[in-house]
Amino acid sequence: MSDLFPRNGRKGRDSGNKEVQLVINMYTDLITQIKNGQQARKETIRFPFSKMDFAVAQTLSDHGFIGPVEKKGRMPKRSMDITLKYREDGSGVMTGSRFVSKPSRKVYASYKTFYSVRQGFGLGIVSTSQGIMSTKDAKIAKIGGQLLFEVW
Repeated sequence: MSDLFPRNGRKGRDSGNKEVQLVINMYTDLITQIKNGQQARKETIRFPFSKMDFAVAQTLSDHGFIGPVEKKGRMPKRSMDITLKYREDGSGVMTGSRFVSKPSRKVYASYKTFYSVRQGFGLGIVSTSQGIMSTKDAKIAKIGGQLLFEVW
């Protein structure tokens, strides 16, 4: 019990969740920047490169929510350029999102419990042992995992 209270310069126990929180914040920033870029009617946005963000962006691109995604530069200043997509009326293709897993609460699900997002007009993104994929693809491959977010 004495380890929990710092005294004489000793620090308390660390929960060890700092790395997980950084990963969670990475793709949340990506989704937020995509939504903000579409509301500001930007053609492209530039975002710092990470493997997880690139996988998320590729999945969104494959399902038609954003345009093509390109890697630019070399490490450590590698970035990715994301082309945004718009409808004929000028509104962005991605109109909303909901983060399912958060740093305080991670949600895991079996492929049997995956459901359609917005009656099939949306897309769920899940982190599986095979990588980042949509809930539709994970259901076909019969793989469960951590539900990250939904977009519509």
